[in-house]
Amino acid sequence: MADVSKAVGEIVSSGVRNNWKPTVLPADPEATGQLQEWLASEEYNLNGMGRDFRGADLSGGDFSDAWFTDAVLTGVRLVGASFYRADLQSADLTGADLTGADLVRANLDDAVLRSARLDGAHMARATLCDADASGASFRGTRILGASLLDTDMRGADLTDAVLYENFFEIKVDESTVVHGLTGTVFGPITVFSGESSRELAGAELESWIGARGGQVQVIPPRRQPK
Repeated sequence: MADVSKAVGEIVSSGVRNNWKPTVLPADPEATGQLQEWLASEEYNLNGMGRDFRGADLSGGDFSDAWFTDAVLTGVRLVGASFYRADLQSADLTGADLTGADLVRANLDDAVLRSARLDGAHMARATLCDADASGASFRGTRILGASLLDTDMRGADLTDAVLYENFFEIKVDESTVVHGLTGTVFGPITVFSGESSRELAGAELESWIGARGGQVQVIPPRRQPK
């Protein structure tokens, strides 16, 4: 596995904004106006803070360094979109389709990703602290050097996802799928069963994932997340 810095460099998109238009505009006229103004201007960063983008198909858009803090992106199609270094803190992405999206260095702290699809997404050095990703799909997702602290992944699907030196203090349950999950993490995770929970770390965490078809190595943390 290459180091995280090299992986980030390989993943960063070249930018597609100049030739891109939304397939479907948001239902909210204010969000539509914000998008159209941004596309027509020379400004690089879109300010979508607090805007309601529901009903839109923004697949393939380059939203690098954009602000989507507190934005409503529920059910929005964002297939192959780039959110490199974008701020999605506290955004509602419930049921959004982020298949193949570039989320390198994206801030998803406190975001809601319930039942969202992130299959094949690139999440090197992303942060998902206190995020709700319950029921989300991360099939084949590359999660490298990321910070997942108190992240709810109960019912999430991590089939064939690749991990690399992630702070992985997540919440899981028996419905969380880890078949084919590989890589390295710092742990620990919290496993919920009904009203009870238990914390797993080290060899115990490796065994829990291994019994469910994954192969993950738990390693000592080298540093604390910033």
